Order: sequence, then C-alpha cells, then structure tokens
Amino acid sequence: MPNRLAHETSPYLLQHADNPVDWWPWSPEAFEEARRRGVPVLLSVGYSSCHWCHVMAHESFEDGATAGYLNEHFVSVKVDREERPDIDAVYMEAVQAATGQGGWPMTVFMTPDAEPFYFGTYFPPEPRHGMPSFPQVLEGVRTAWTDRREEVGEVARRIVRDLSERTLAVDTARTPAAEDLHAALLGLTREFDAVRGGFGGAPKFPPAMTLEFLLRHHVRTGSEAALEMASATGEAMARGGIYDQLGGGFARYAVDASWTVPHFEKMLYDNALLCRVYAHLWRATGSELARRVALQTADFMIHELRTPQGGFASALDADSDDGTGRHVEGAYYVWTPEQLREALGEEDAALAAHYFGVTEEGTFEEGASVLQLPDSERLVDAAKLAAVRARLLGARERRHRPGRDDKVVAAWNGLAIAALAETGAYFDRPDLVQAATDAADLLVRTHMDWNGRLFRTSLDGVAGGHAGVLEDYADVAEGFLALSAVTGEGVWVDFAGLLLDTVLVHFTAEDGTLYDTADDAEALIRRPQDPTDNATPSGWTAAAGALLSYAAYTGSATHRQAAEKALGIAAALGARAPRFISWGLAVAEALLDGPREVAVVGPADHPGTRALHRTALLGTAPGAVVAVGEPGSEEVPLLSGRGLVDGRPAAYVCRGFTCDAPTSDAEALAEKLG
Repeated sequence: MPNRLAHETSPYLLQHADNPVDWWPWSPEAFEEARRRGVPVLLSVGYSSCHWCHVMAHESFEDGATAGYLNEHFVSVKVDREERPDIDAVYMEAVQAATGQGGWPMTVFMTPDAEPFYFGTYFPPEPRHGMPSFPQVLEGVRTAWTDRREEVGEVARRIVRDLSERTLAVDTARTPAAEDLHAALLGLTREFDAVRGGFGGAPKFPPAMTLEFLLRHHVRTGSEAALEMASATGEAMARGGIYDQLGGGFARYAVDASWTVPHFEKMLYDNALLCRVYAHLWRATGSELARRVALQTADFMIHELRTPQGGFASALDADSDDGTGRHVEGAYYVWTPEQLREALGEEDAALAAHYFGVTEEGTFEEGASVLQLPDSERLVDAAKLAAVRARLLGARERRHRPGRDDKVVAAWNGLAIAALAETGAYFDRPDLVQAATDAADLLVRTHMDWNGRLFRTSLDGVAGGHAGVLEDYADVAEGFLALSAVTGEGVWVDFAGLLLDTVLVHFTAEDGTLYDTADDAEALIRRPQDPTDNATPSGWTAAAGALLSYAAYTGSATHRQAAEKALGIAAALGARAPRFISWGLAVAEALLDGPREVAVVGPADHPGTRALHRTALLGTAPGAVVAVGEPGSEEVPLLSGRGLVDGRPAAYVCRGFTCDAPTSDAEALAEKLG
C-alpha cells in the first residue's frame, strides 16, 4: 500500500511512495505527529539522480525490518533537495558544521520542533569501513531520545543557537576593482592543472562559471593566461570521459583528475551552463571543437531533457539496467571491446576502439571503458567516423535507458533558456531559439503569477506548491534578458523586471546583502544566505548579474545600485576563493566594462539590421546587453529615441552614460565590441 508520498509531485518522493517506511512529506502535520507521539523526526534529503540515495533506499528503506523500526520509533520525513533547496541548505550547514563534510543522502535526526541533534549522510545496512550500520544508528538515537531526552534537547537548542549566531559581514559599499579581479586570476593560476586542464584535483567538476570569468577577463585585459586556462580546460573536458562522445552532454563530474571516469548522472544545470560557455569559447576563439560541443550539448538538452510542455527536465540517472537485471552506474554509457565488435564488426570495432580509447583492460569497472576522444581524429576519415558514431549511438539506444527526473526547476530552465537562445543565434539554429522561447512561455504560464512571484517546480505542466528561491528569480530573469537580446521581443525585459522587483522587495536586506528565501517564505530554524557559487551560480551572484543587465536595458539606477552592492561579495572573496565566487567575478568584469549597451535600430527584415544584430550578439565585450527594434520602438528603454542614420539601420553603443556615434557598418560595430 503506498504511503503519503504517493500524493506528491516530486519524482524523487514518488520513488519512495511504495516503501514500507511510513514517509511524510515536509509539513507541519509531520512535526505535529512527532509531538503527539513523543518521538524524534528522521529527515532524509536526496534527489532523483543521486546514486547513493538509491543505494540507501534499496538497502534500508525497502527493508521491512528497518522500516518497521523506523515506523515504531520515529516520524520519517522525506525531502527532495531540488524541490526544497532552502531546507537542504539549512540542515546541510548543520551537517557540515558538525561532521566537517556533507553529501546526499543527508540523514538528520531532529526534535519535533525541527531542531537537529544528530547527523550523517549515507549509512550502510551493516557496519562497513568504520561506519556504523543504519540499524545501529537508529538504535543509538532511540536510546538517547528515551534515556537522555533533556540532554538531547539541549544539544539541539545549542546547535540552533550556534547556527543563528552565524552572520555574514559584507562591505556592500566596496565594488570589485581591477586589482581584485587580477588577484582572482592569480589565485586561479595557482590552482590550474596545466597538464590535464581544470582546477584542483579529484574529484573534478566542470568549472563553467570560472571559464566565463576567464573569457571575460581576457577580453577586458588582454590576458593570454586567462584565455589559455579557459581554452585548455574546455578542450580537456570535451575530449574526456566526462563528455558523452556519442550523444553529447556532460556528466556531473569526473571522479579522477584527468576527466576520464565520470559520475554518470547528467544534470540540466551543468549542461545549460556548459553549452553557453562553449558557445562563448567559440565566439572568442573560433574553435571548431567548442562549436561542436556547444551544439551537441544543446541538442542533448532538446532530445533527452525536453518535456512535452516545452520545459526541461532536471536530470538523467547515473544508473540503469545493465541487461542482466542489475542496476549499475554507467551501464548505459560504457563499452567493452566485445560490445564494440557486436555492434560494428571486427574492422570498424578496431577503428572505434582506437578512436575512443577502448581497451581490453578498460578505464572503468569490469573491463569496460568510458569513451574518450584522444587527439587522433585528424588521422581518421571524417565520413567513416560519423558512420561509426551513428551506429554506436543506435546500438546504445537499444540498451535500457537511465531514468529521468521530469521535474521542471525554474532556475535551471532559466539557465537553459539563456544557453539555447544564444547558441541558436550564433549558429543559425532557429529551432534552438524556439525551444528557448517555449521554455520561457512555460515558466510564465505555469511558474509565474502576475505579482512577480515564482513557483520553483512543475511536473506535467502543473506547478508544485513550493515557493521560488532567489536563484529561481535571478536565473529566470537572466534567461529572459538573453532571450530578449536574441529575439528582439521587449516583453521578456518586462517579465525580467517583474522578477527583479520581487528580488529587491522580498530578498534584499537593508544593507544590500541577499537572502536565499523571501521575507514571507516558510520560517525555518535559520533563514538561508549563501553567496558562494557551487554547481550553479548562487542566487546572490546570479541576481547581481541580472540586476546589472536590467539596469543597462532600462537605465534604472535602483537596479544598478543593488547590483553594485551585491558585488561586494566578489571583492571580499575573489582573491581567497575565486572558484567559489566565479560568477560574481564574471559579473564584476561586466561592471568594470560598463557593461556596454548596444541598440540596433532598423526594419526587422532589412539585411543591414540583421547584420548589425548578429554582430552585436557576437561581440565579446563582457556582459554587453543588446536590444533590437524598429525605428521609433519604445518597447525597451534602451531603444528609446534611436533612429535610422541616413535612412539606413544603425547601431548605437553606449557605456557609462556616454555613447559613440551610431554606425551602419557591421565591421565598425565589431571593433567597438571586442
């Protein structure tokens, strides 16, 4: 018989609806039940594509004896961290403070007042590698709760008190200066892996936001070191196992330092960020590899993640059926030499093994290899290789596919809209621009109300009940502004303004710092506030970027000042932790450059208008904003008062309240925009 999670919309929660555990969703009723029964709360937080979440579910939450013990002695609450990032952030802060590490599944034991007192992540079903078993943990917590209730309560109150006393001091009066960004570059240089690309050691995460900062810094300063680090990292990832050499798209991270073996889950946010930065890498360098990766990653999002409603699903699982009934990580993606021979025959299998680095020893588990792309394609006939790749992809598609989390997350769809709109414009792919527009329409229609408030998630075209957090407002606004630049439709600037006004009213403190949740959101034991970039731009730095761009489109001093205050965090952290404030640094590059404001005026069907618009979009000036419209258009304030020049379409470039003379020459415009 299904438990209460059967009524939820989160695919992750629905995966646990048939567990024998008597799960509750996060709700006041769950904590009231714990209070009524006088038992502690088990909070289990994970997400649909989390490998170890699935492992713990199979080992413990599907086990009748473990479930019976949980049901007797606890109230068990299950949370999807992608649906409720606020809950995840607050309790992960407590886990990391108590244990020095974190991860998912996150396991927290709490009082009925939601005050945490014992923490962990994955617990095995029996003692292993120095870890207690999950039944031992449950027994220990139950004993402590029964025999030392007052002591447990005091520990919980002290933890909450310690968390509440943590404050974030940021000098919002100090915006980043050129020397701050230079110091950040030096910090990245020290962490750069000159042999294998990327930053730091294993595990290695794709640093999309860091690459964006490096590209912008190169344009503003001429730093060849910045461009070299961006180019080398981009090529290393594109040739490594972290990139799907058959179907396109990137895995979540590499478990090693050489990008060889990935953790195979594929997330929408990674692929949106990487699609956009590879398109920007092509724009800066003309790299054919960057062009191919940008387009293949865009096509991956369209083919694998697009929902029937026009949005984009959250993720693909790392695990799938290996054909023998076992659910195995990477089974869909890896190859043995024998599997190549079965799919291609002896001769073409030998070519594929050489080209993709498949060996008898293997680079993964049980003699299988992750496909890579050694620097050898120049030695292979391109047409022959394309045929082999197509046959392998066809063979792979006959395997059991990884599961998909169909949940549409507003923030990640905002990132996808920006990536697809720009990639489609750069490479003359109107289908990608249309996909970006369809996703934006879904967000307006399903996630957004006319008061400028957002729901974080939807499923099958129906909004979930959870309020959007700061990253939702910021990333969706960023996507809308990018879409307006490409399509010339000013309504997207208006929608972005609605969202950013909500940021100013409900997420911004008096000193200009930003909170992750609105001032009228559900109260937790602490109001989360994290400015650091992680897998995605933090809501804080993403808001700074969207506010700065919106101010450039509209001339709003209020939005520009809010952006400048928010960027105080980049000045504070840039030299010390550049990888964890990279999007803030990229936005700071735009601030130092202006950003440049480009208004293209002319009839939409005129070749001169199209040439100037394309040139403006391809300009590399950091964070430049582009508006295009008919003569006399007032749809976007940046276009106001602009007209034709000698009867011809014209482009106006302004920066810092100073405008250059308008030009009808695309080459002259290109020189003005880097």
